[in-house]
Amino acid sequence: MRIILVLAILFLTTAAFAEPLAAPDDMNRFMLNRGLLARIGDVGDKMEAKASELVVNAMSFLGVPYKRGGTSGATGFDCSGFVRAMYEQTAGLILPRKANEQAAAAEKIDRSDLQPGDLVFFNTMRRAFSHVGIYVGDGKFIHSPKPGSEVRVESMSISYWSRRFDGARRVAVPAAPAALAASSAAPATP
Repeated sequence: MRIILVLAILFLTTAAFAEPLAAPDDMNRFMLNRGLLARIGDVGDKMEAKASELVVNAMSFLGVPYKRGGTSGATGFDCSGFVRAMYEQTAGLILPRKANEQAAAAEKIDRSDLQPGDLVFFNTMRRAFSHVGIYVGDGKFIHSPKPGSEVRVESMSISYWSRRFDGARRVAVPAAPAALAASSAAPATP
């Protein structure tokens, strides 16, 4: 009986001094009141849709011949010209012209974080970031590989590409900060 009484007292004491159930913190409440949480989700959805659109657009150029210095589907692409054209046509972004410059202009990500639309870089000319393609998902990328070939999709796990993988990058999409900035200008609701 004593043990039950001690346990009951211990339980009631613990319950009396326990912290109340967690309520949303001030930042979450602020973001919820302004509708920012929903808008953040919308921005993520828009970025995912843009990446899908980029991949679909890139796929429409399968079979276009490689052309050194090429930047057009009508005349042909080299690797960085292909990537640059896809981002300009799909997202309205103008990336640098060379693969190494594109790598420097984008955010470094881990290979395990790759998403469709991200850039993948390879060392194909005995220098870092000498080749670039667009990740399409499932360990594959689309690119314009070399003279005599054409835009195609290849697996990154093929020995040739696996040994030469230099890294992955994500191109910043300016729509996200603009959407958040616009939403923060909205008046607070009481």
